Amino acid sequence: MSAVAEAVAAGRLPGRVWMYADYHCNLACTYCLTESAPKSPHRVIGHERMVEIAGEAAQLGFTDLGVTGGEPFLLRWLPEALVEMAQRLPVLVLTNGTLFTRRRIEQLRTLAEHPVAMQISLDRPDPDDNDAMRGQENFRKVVDSVPRLVEQGIRVRIATTVESIEDAELDRLCALHRSLGVPDEDHIVRPIVRRGRAIDYGLGVAARPADLPAELTITVDGAFWSPFGPTVHDGVLDTDLLITRTTRPLATPANALLRLAGEHAGDAQGDDVTLNIR
Repeated sequence: MSAVAEAVAAGRLPGRVWMYADYHCNLACTYCLTESAPKSPHRVIGHERMVEIAGEAAQLGFTDLGVTGGEPFLLRWLPEALVEMAQRLPVLVLTNGTLFTRRRIEQLRTLAEHPVAMQISLDRPDPDDNDAMRGQENFRKVVDSVPRLVEQGIRVRIATTVESIEDAELDRLCALHRSLGVPDEDHIVRPIVRRGRAIDYGLGVAARPADLPAELTITVDGAFWSPFGPTVHDGVLDTDLLITRTTRPLATPANALLRLAGEHAGDAQGDDVTLNIR
């Protein structure tokens, strides 16, 4: 068993490896970590490399994979790549849920045969409030897509990213996601992190490394401490949480992260230090 596998098995290192599939997006959310938008550079890892990372992660002893962006489903080959990756490890893919036409959802049917889950953003129970942060028609498209994905047998999680939310509003949001077929255990509420575009809007909380799970994150630019690491502000990549520029072999950044995680092991000072960032 490798040192990484031992650390994952012992709970000293999270088991998930993240990949930034791209930085391009059809939306321009006010709190986007990567300033993604329709005109953002694509900066794509690529189909073959993502599958390669999945295989290396499995060999090293990681337990699952995460795929984020940008909007990963702008990549037409993504469903095929997800199936290939899921043959190695379970996959969670983050998406804004706005691209799932009936035809595309039909094409995603094969995902139900594999350990692939989708995490879709839905921040408020009312269209106007939700769309003010995320974009016009976002609410309608998500509410339309989620039950059809569930009907296909695809597991869907709902992620709510907010600065704050009143109990009554949260209750209505939970009632909504239940009505769409998403149970409470698949709904997460997390804070806005003040990185990327959120800085310009004065949104979110400042997060230290101790607040961010040390989840190995691979991008075209290198390996980072967390999926909240490879953020972009004013068009410039943040490198404060960069681990290594090298990502081949995956063991190189994985072992570097293991060393850093050991150095930061004593930084947390109680359960209230973490920011429920998942």
